[in-house]
Amino acid sequence: MASVFLYHVVGDLTVGKPELVEFSETQTVEAAIKAIGESTECGIPVWKMRSQKSVIENAEMRAKRFVGILTSLDIVAFLAREECLVDQEKAMKTPVSEVVVPDPSLLKELDPATRLIDALEMMKQGVKRLLVPKIVVWRGMSKRFSILYNGKWLKNIDTSNPAANANRPSPSSSTTIRDKFCCLSREDIIRFIIGCLGALAPIPLSSIYSLGVINPNYCSIEASRQAIDATQTLPKDPPAVAVIEPIADDYNKIIGEISATKLWKCDHLAAAWALANFSAGQFVMGVEDNITLKSLPDFAANSMVANTNTANSRGTTRPKKFSSRSIGFVSNPTNPNLCFSRSMYRGRSAPLTCKETSSLAAVMAQMLSHRATHVWVTDAENEDHLVGVVGYADILAAVTKPLPPTNPETQTS
Repeated sequence: MASVFLYHVVGDLTVGKPELVEFSETQTVEAAIKAIGESTECGIPVWKMRSQKSVIENAEMRAKRFVGILTSLDIVAFLAREECLVDQEKAMKTPVSEVVVPDPSLLKELDPATRLIDALEMMKQGVKRLLVPKIVVWRGMSKRFSILYNGKWLKNIDTSNPAANANRPSPSSSTTIRDKFCCLSREDIIRFIIGCLGALAPIPLSSIYSLGVINPNYCSIEASRQAIDATQTLPKDPPAVAVIEPIADDYNKIIGEISATKLWKCDHLAAAWALANFSAGQFVMGVEDNITLKSLPDFAANSMVANTNTANSRGTTRPKKFSSRSIGFVSNPTNPNLCFSRSMYRGRSAPLTCKETSSLAAVMAQMLSHRATHVWVTDAENEDHLVGVVGYADILAAVTKPLPPTNPETQTS
């Protein structure tokens, strides 16, 4: 295992991270859409309100207030329900407590002096956010060795044993701000790993196939099925469903995806309507035919269909074009009157893919540059053949895997 994970602490990764602003479960879906759009992730942590703001919370109290992580996919799936399509205004005013899936295991509070390797082990087990107290300044010993006390490594916070935590020495190497925290995501960890590729050699330059990080158990839906079927059981990690066209018994071609990443900054109302009315293939590829839609709502000023209202069924119905541009998958063309073929406007709606021979470093760079939580993997010789997916957890498992012992005979030969 690379020593870089043993000699760094989570506090090293909090430099420059903004202070956590809690999003309450009492806030509306409309507010959540805005918060997700302004966040650096495609999901936001949701919290219960503090009962007494004057009381100083401990780690156990904060853990009880955490509800779960709300993603753009959760919101679009909610807005695609029949009752929400009938009254969109009411749906947008719904508190997020009715939308978010409760899962306290997704967040873990850690001391800034916790070893990075311990944090990675937690994220490999399903933790998606690390709650870390804000640090004012490092002082004393080098922060590289800031968690070594009396020859022993400082252990993780044990919320089940407050007495044990009270007897632990406070980190002399840093100064924390009371009740001020920041959140570290798995993307932050990947960014740190990208900066330490040399220390992880030869893993980063190895193919994802040789490292065994390709997950063949991905969620998928056939392009001919209704797109809404993809939301019946939303995948947790990665939060994405591949839209496929079966070519043979064991051969699937990926044409798109329905995911939190793709829906991150989209028109959520338009996406919800399309999810409820189109097939999965139409949803990700777009619909270019002239169609008359009697119930298409007036989503926004830039929506391609106007003068209709589903709540009261009033307004004029006119033939309009509806495509993935309406959802926000791709930018509007310079000339909106031009009609593009499917292959010409895929843009952001196209799935992010790599080959099974791609190096781990290349896959990490892809994910960071596209702000994606995953990359779909295709066969080395046939790019249409989908073989699996690589997500954050798969990468963390690869970089923390013990290196195989070197053969002295091979080195001397």
